[in-house]
This record gives sequence, C-alpha cells and structure tokens, in this order.
Amino acid sequence: MTKRAQNADADIGLNDMLCFAVYSANHAFNRVYRPLLNELGLTYPQYLVMVLLWEADGQRVGDLGARLSLESNTLTPLLKRLEALGHIGRVRDAADERQVRVTLTPQGAALREKARDIPRCILEASGLTLDDLVRLKTEIASVRDALERHASAQ
Repeated sequence: MTKRAQNADADIGLNDMLCFAVYSANHAFNRVYRPLLNELGLTYPQYLVMVLLWEADGQRVGDLGARLSLESNTLTPLLKRLEALGHIGRVRDAADERQVRVTLTPQGAALREKARDIPRCILEASGLTLDDLVRLKTEIASVRDALERHASAQ
C-alpha cells in the first residue's frame, strides 16, 4: 500500500467506505426482497438458484456454485431444501456420473410466473431509472471483477 493510500485510509470514516455502502445496500435489498420471497416460500439464495434454473434448466451443481460464488458445502443444503420443497430434482449426469444436474420440476417451473414481478418491485423500491440501474450494476460488477482478480493474484 502506498503512503498516500495509508494516509487516505486513516481519514476515511465508515460512511465514506465503498465496502460499507455495498454491505449496507445488501442489507437494504434483503429487507425489500424478504416479503416478496416469503410469498414464494423462498430465501434469497434459493431464489437466486431458481433464477439460474429459469434461465437454463438442467445445470450442473458445480456450474451453479460458480455462478453464485458458493462452495458445494453451502450450495448442497440449499439444493436439498429446494428439492424437499418440490421445486427441483437432482440427478447424476448420464455422460459423467461424477456430475449432478439440477432440473426444475413442473412446480419449480410454475413458480417463475409467481416471481415475475419481483425485478420490477426491486426497481421501483430502488428509486432508480432502468438505465441508472443497468449502469450501476455494470459499475459494481466491474469493481467486483477487479477485486476478484486482485484476490486471485495474491
């Protein structure tokens, strides 16, 4: 860390920190998502899995984990719960028995229609225009990717 960066860090308060803004925004998102997802009987991580499966059914567990940045010891119990709820099924890949594929059940596929308004509700709650939301998402993803590259290089 450069001397300038060290001095800047000493003068930064909590509300000046980008990481705290992202952290506290995450909590605010969760407070808005919670009642919407309660109507579906899903937690936020379960909702994310369902969104990925609605995008492309029959994905491998490892691919879902990579997209969600979740280790298998976190993802597997989440998938088991979705399976117990009747939303997904897990089957061994016929081409490679070491791989497990996750597929939507008819009930899980039907849940998509009930979840259709969630993105609109989040957009409205954010107070942003669609263009501003897309720009902000792109900027945050860019910061995330830079941080991931930095972490991987260490």
